[in-house]
Amino acid sequence: MHDERSVRFAAALAALPLAAILRGLTPDEAPEAARALYRAGFRLIEVPLNSPEPFESIARIRRAMPPEVLVGAGTVLGASDVGRLAELGADLVVMPHADLEIIAAARDRGMICMPGVTTPTEAFAALKAGADALKLFPAELVTPAVVKALRAVLPPKVRLLPVGGITPDNMKPYLAAGATGFGLGSALYKPGMPIEQLSHQAEGFVAAWKALNAS
Repeated sequence: MHDERSVRFAAALAALPLAAILRGLTPDEAPEAARALYRAGFRLIEVPLNSPEPFESIARIRRAMPPEVLVGAGTVLGASDVGRLAELGADLVVMPHADLEIIAAARDRGMICMPGVTTPTEAFAALKAGADALKLFPAELVTPAVVKALRAVLPPKVRLLPVGGITPDNMKPYLAAGATGFGLGSALYKPGMPIEQLSHQAEGFVAAWKALNAS
């Protein structure tokens, strides 16, 4: 990965290793939603490509956010989407699976890639292909016990972010098992959610994260 992107990714994770997944967001809502997340402390924002006009939302968020905020797409299912994202100045390519072609395309574009994995086989293949972090998905299946087992065999510096059903109340056992951070979906944002509620949910997650890391 390009050194500058690598440094920015490390800085974003150090600031707050929680990725906001805004599935169902519309372009008109996008800038204000991003600003609410930014105020709460988020530095990783993704719009899944099965949202309405996702590329337009991503473009608007990218324009609205400073460089330290990494913006990109989730649910990336084709390598052709990577080029389109790169043209928008997006930083992140996230997917629910470990498609090696998509990982290679993201790597070629100097973008940060976080593929979804469930098993050690998928995890090692994704890392060999150039993944920058691993999305443990679905987290309901990749339990804290599984995270601990994966952490025992994966290289120590590999970043592991469980995604799926994560709430402020269930982060602790994953963190204890070796998770680096989390991807936050419907417990953070649901389509049509008022900005005030998004701000409240975001602040709740940030407070929970800080409490866990202070204890």
